[in-house]
Amino acid sequence: MRVERHNRIIEMISNNDIDNQFDIVNQLKKEGYNVTQATVSRDIKALGLVKIQSKDGKVRYGRKNYNEEFFPRYERVLKEALLSVDIVQNFLVIKTVAGMAMGVAAALDNLDLKEIIGSIAGDDTIFCACKTMEDSKEVKEKLLKVVG
Repeated sequence: MRVERHNRIIEMISNNDIDNQFDIVNQLKKEGYNVTQATVSRDIKALGLVKIQSKDGKVRYGRKNYNEEFFPRYERVLKEALLSVDIVQNFLVIKTVAGMAMGVAAALDNLDLKEIIGSIAGDDTIFCACKTMEDSKEVKEKLLKVVG
Protein backbone atom coordinates (compact mmCIF):
# COMPACT_ATOMS: atom_id res chain seq x y z
CA MET A 1 0.00 0.00 0.00
CA ARG A 2 2.86 2.38 0.80
CA VAL A 3 4.49 1.93 -2.60
CA GLU A 4 1.11 2.54 -4.25
CA ARG A 5 0.61 5.68 -2.14
CA HIS A 6 4.13 6.90 -2.95
CA ASN A 7 3.54 6.40 -6.66
CA ARG A 8 0.25 8.31 -6.38
CA ILE A 9 1.94 11.20 -4.54
CA ILE A 10 4.61 11.44 -7.23
CA GLU A 11 1.91 11.43 -9.90
CA MET A 12 -0.01 14.15 -8.04
CA ILE A 13 2.94 16.51 -7.68
CA SER A 14 4.04 15.85 -11.25
CA ASN A 15 0.65 16.81 -12.69
CA ASN A 16 -0.44 19.55 -10.27
CA ASP A 17 1.03 22.56 -8.49
CA ILE A 18 0.73 21.33 -4.91
CA ASP A 19 2.33 23.54 -2.31
CA ASN A 20 1.21 21.99 1.00
CA GLN A 21 0.79 18.63 2.66
CA PHE A 22 -2.89 19.13 3.41
CA ASP A 23 -3.73 19.18 -0.32
CA ILE A 24 -1.98 15.83 -0.67
CA VAL A 25 -3.79 14.42 2.39
CA ASN A 26 -7.19 15.59 1.12
CA GLN A 27 -6.65 14.19 -2.38
CA LEU A 28 -5.42 10.85 -1.04
CA LYS A 29 -8.43 10.61 1.29
CA LYS A 30 -10.77 11.30 -1.66
CA GLU A 31 -9.11 8.39 -3.45
CA GLY A 32 -9.66 6.05 -0.51
CA TYR A 33 -6.28 6.18 1.21
CA ASN A 34 -6.46 6.29 5.01
CA VAL A 35 -3.71 8.84 5.72
CA THR A 36 -2.88 11.57 8.19
CA GLN A 37 -0.75 14.64 7.76
CA ALA A 38 2.03 12.87 9.70
CA THR A 39 1.93 9.94 7.26
CA VAL A 40 2.17 12.28 4.28
CA SER A 41 5.00 14.16 5.95
CA ARG A 42 6.95 10.89 6.29
CA ASP A 43 6.11 10.01 2.69
CA ILE A 44 7.43 13.36 1.48
CA LYS A 45 10.67 12.78 3.35
CA ALA A 46 11.01 9.19 2.08
CA LEU A 47 10.39 10.30 -1.51
CA GLY A 48 12.92 13.12 -1.23
CA LEU A 49 10.38 15.76 -2.23
CA VAL A 50 11.30 19.40 -1.84
CA LYS A 51 9.69 22.76 -2.43
CA ILE A 52 10.73 24.07 -5.83
CA GLN A 53 9.91 27.17 -7.79
CA SER A 54 7.74 26.52 -10.83
CA LYS A 55 8.11 28.38 -14.13
CA ASP A 56 5.46 30.90 -13.10
CA GLY A 57 7.35 31.70 -9.88
CA LYS A 58 5.06 29.81 -7.49
CA VAL A 59 6.48 27.42 -4.94
CA ARG A 60 5.30 23.79 -5.08
CA TYR A 61 6.43 20.28 -4.23
CA GLY A 62 8.80 18.67 -6.69
CA ARG A 63 11.37 15.93 -6.93
CA LYS A 64 15.02 16.42 -6.25
CA ASN A 65 17.25 15.73 -9.17
CA TYR A 66 19.40 12.65 -8.75
CA ASN A 67 22.80 13.24 -7.26
CA GLU A 68 25.33 11.23 -5.31
CA GLU A 69 23.71 12.14 -1.98
CA PHE A 70 20.69 9.93 -2.74
CA PHE A 71 22.50 6.96 -4.25
CA PRO A 72 22.90 5.00 -0.97
CA ARG A 73 19.12 4.84 -0.49
CA TYR A 74 18.58 3.44 -3.99
CA GLU A 75 21.55 1.12 -3.67
CA ARG A 76 20.01 -0.41 -0.55
CA VAL A 77 16.67 -0.98 -2.31
CA LEU A 78 18.41 -2.59 -5.28
CA LYS A 79 20.61 -4.82 -3.11
CA GLU A 80 17.68 -6.03 -1.02
CA ALA A 81 15.13 -6.55 -3.79
CA LEU A 82 16.81 -7.21 -7.15
CA LEU A 83 17.06 -10.91 -8.07
CA SER A 84 17.98 -10.98 -11.76
CA VAL A 85 18.34 -8.89 -14.90
CA ASP A 86 17.85 -10.41 -18.35
CA ILE A 87 18.28 -8.72 -21.72
CA VAL A 88 15.88 -9.23 -24.61
CA GLN A 89 17.16 -7.00 -27.42
CA ASN A 90 16.81 -3.44 -26.11
CA PHE A 91 14.59 -4.47 -23.20
CA LEU A 92 15.44 -5.52 -19.67
CA VAL A 93 13.35 -7.97 -17.68
CA ILE A 94 14.17 -7.36 -14.05
CA LYS A 95 13.00 -9.85 -11.40
CA THR A 96 12.61 -8.71 -7.80
CA VAL A 97 11.51 -10.06 -4.46
CA ALA A 98 7.69 -10.35 -4.40
CA GLY A 99 6.03 -6.99 -3.87
CA MET A 100 9.17 -4.94 -4.56
CA ALA A 101 9.03 -4.29 -8.31
CA MET A 102 7.46 -0.85 -7.90
CA GLY A 103 10.06 0.14 -5.33
CA VAL A 104 12.91 -0.97 -7.57
CA ALA A 105 11.31 0.78 -10.57
CA ALA A 106 11.03 3.98 -8.50
CA ALA A 107 14.71 3.65 -7.59
CA LEU A 108 15.60 3.22 -11.29
CA ASP A 109 13.53 6.32 -12.14
CA ASN A 110 15.30 8.34 -9.46
CA LEU A 111 18.73 7.21 -10.60
CA ASP A 112 17.92 9.02 -13.85
CA LEU A 113 19.64 6.52 -16.12
CA LYS A 114 19.53 8.19 -19.53
CA GLU A 115 19.61 4.83 -21.30
CA ILE A 116 16.17 3.93 -19.95
CA ILE A 117 13.18 5.22 -21.93
CA GLY A 118 10.59 3.90 -19.50
CA SER A 119 9.55 1.01 -17.33
CA ILE A 120 6.47 -0.87 -16.19
CA ALA A 121 6.39 -2.64 -12.84
CA GLY A 122 4.19 -5.45 -11.65
CA ASP A 123 4.48 -7.30 -8.36
CA ASP A 124 7.87 -8.95 -8.88
CA THR A 125 8.84 -8.05 -12.45
CA ILE A 126 9.89 -4.85 -14.20
CA PHE A 127 9.82 -4.48 -17.96
CA CYS A 128 12.30 -1.76 -18.85
CA ALA A 129 12.75 -0.30 -22.33
CA CYS A 130 16.15 1.07 -23.33
CA LYS A 131 17.04 3.06 -26.43
CA THR A 132 19.37 0.43 -27.88
CA MET A 133 20.61 -3.07 -27.15
CA GLU A 134 23.94 -1.55 -26.11
CA ASP A 135 22.08 0.68 -23.65
CA SER A 136 20.32 -2.34 -22.14
CA LYS A 137 23.71 -4.06 -21.68
CA GLU A 138 25.11 -0.93 -20.03
CA VAL A 139 22.15 -0.64 -17.63
CA LYS A 140 22.45 -4.33 -16.74
CA GLU A 141 26.15 -3.88 -15.97
CA LYS A 142 25.41 -0.83 -13.80
CA LEU A 143 22.72 -2.68 -11.86
CA LEU A 144 24.85 -5.77 -11.31
CA LYS A 145 27.74 -3.59 -10.17
CA VAL A 146 25.45 -1.97 -7.56
CA VAL A 147 24.19 -5.27 -6.16
CA GLY A 148 27.65 -6.79 -6.18
